[in-house]
Amino acid sequence: MTAAHPFRAILLFNVGLMLFACMDTTNKYLAASFDVPMIAACRYGGHLLLMLAFFGPRRAREMVHTERTGLVWLRAICLCGSTMFVVLAFKRMPVAETSAIVFLTPILVALAAGPLLGETIGWRGWAGALLGFIGVVLIVRPGSGLDAVGVLYAMGCAVASATYNLLSRLLASTERTIALLFYTALVGTILFGGALPWYWADRVPTAFEALLLASLAVYGGLGHFLFTAAFREAPASVLSPISYLQLLWVSLLGWLVFDHIPDPVSLLGMAIIGASGVLVALKSRRGPVEEVA
Repeated sequence: MTAAHPFRAILLFNVGLMLFACMDTTNKYLAASFDVPMIAACRYGGHLLLMLAFFGPRRAREMVHTERTGLVWLRAICLCGSTMFVVLAFKRMPVAETSAIVFLTPILVALAAGPLLGETIGWRGWAGALLGFIGVVLIVRPGSGLDAVGVLYAMGCAVASATYNLLSRLLASTERTIALLFYTALVGTILFGGALPWYWADRVPTAFEALLLASLAVYGGLGHFLFTAAFREAPASVLSPISYLQLLWVSLLGWLVFDHIPDPVSLLGMAIIGASGVLVALKSRRGPVEEVA
């Protein structure tokens, strides 16, 4: 595949990364006042409503038709698990450090894709995995001040996200993208919406909080749309290494919103994780970028 408009693709991709960073920061802000099901139900419910409004009238059959329904639902459940773990991590840890640990996802995918999908790992994959491990050790080292339970939640998110992406690769040959997006929104709405009666906050959200809750669906939906548009303009080998700029965005937003700046050793660990991800991305110049948001 030849890149038609690589600079346009990079611009679209970076805006999408910024939107996902905004979603992470908003999740962190809301997690201080609301339980996970409340936040997640607004995200997935809003995403579902947007899909029904924009695609329902013309592409309803494409949205609901699947070939391997069980795996499609399992993939959606994994994304719900990823959302649950990351918001729980945000309750206990800064957004930048949490996001850095979650960015182990592409490395886990690369390692698991060998035995599960028959893909070749290669020296770049193993080197990236080793670098990623070193980066995480630097971030969660003794004396870093990070909450141990929060670290476990962030790692749980990485594992759930890796499973989600492995299933995405497995289903890519038989399922339409619009159907995969629809069922993630539907399953998330059912699971988190069904839990709301037990977790509904005692108070009604303020107008500002309601706006933030509604923005989650916009950030996620528009971010995925921009990602799709970017991959129409340039190959994955061009865009995959750039995905680690999201760590820069979340660090900047963490500073602006929460006045948190990672210490120098944690910044070094984040840079090492980013470098490991670039190695993994270059391992296979035809593979799709993994979703970690």
